[in-house]
Amino acid sequence: MTNLEKYKKTYTESLSLSLDYKVEDLEYNAIPEWDSIGHMTLVSAIEDEFDISMDTDDIIELSSFKKGIEILTKYKVEIII
Repeated sequence: MTNLEKYKKTYTESLSLSLDYKVEDLEYNAIPEWDSIGHMTLVSAIEDEFDISMDTDDIIELSSFKKGIEILTKYKVEIII
């Protein structure tokens, strides 16, 4: 499984979305599932999946699927779209 597939999986599982949901366009609060509680669930899943610990600033800045990819590069996680 590629890092992109793992990353998509963290979104679908953490936010209880269907497997065919187009997560690439997701933004914070754009859907009811990605509220503050969903956000922390997502952050925890990303940290577990990629074995990282995100800084508070990065947790706050995680405002979209695309921004998450940018943040993950800081932790040496390469995601190729």
